Amino acid sequence: MPPKPKFTKKEIILAAIDITRNEGFNAISARVLGKKLGSSSKPIFSVFENMEEVQTAVVEYAKETYNQYIQKGILHADSNVPRCKYIGHQYIKFAIAEPKLFQLLFMKEQEHILNFENILPNIDMNYKDILIAIEMDYGLDSFTALRLYQHIWIYAHGIASLCATKTCSFTEEEISEMLSEVFTTLLLKEKMRD
Repeated sequence: MPPKPKFTKKEIILAAIDITRNEGFNAISARVLGKKLGSSSKPIFSVFENMEEVQTAVVEYAKETYNQYIQKGILHADSNVPRCKYIGHQYIKFAIAEPKLFQLLFMKEQEHILNFENILPNIDMNYKDILIAIEMDYGLDSFTALRLYQHIWIYAHGIASLCATKTCSFTEEEISEMLSEVFTTLLLKEKMRD
């Protein structure tokens, strides 16, 4: 009977997530993870085949955490704040609360350059839900909803990136006002096209 692992899979993943949150994803190594656990790196490999498995678990955790923020925006039901704006605000909140996880998901160099129309479906598992929310809330066709979503995302991503890299700091009110201004302007422009 093989010996019981010194650490559980969950303990190792939580330690790797903590390293990511404090030092960034690239700081995860067997040595650093072992040190974080107060051990050598050997116990890690009694639970995981290799470090890629640990890194995959960290990426999945980051995606799940991000998804919680965005789902809160998608399910938002306050008639005074449009869901599209609230989703953008949640995206920025994620970047502020979890800057290293945001950077891991949305600010790393990609293997291949994507055409702009392929970015959102490839990086955001909530893509279809967000599009449906925009279509339903504003009675827009899918093409117009997509165009609005793309513009809002570019703007929200810019603010989120500034926050995640500690380049700028914005208050909740400033973020809300900026999103309202750009959202209202874009929506008016789309309605004028009709």
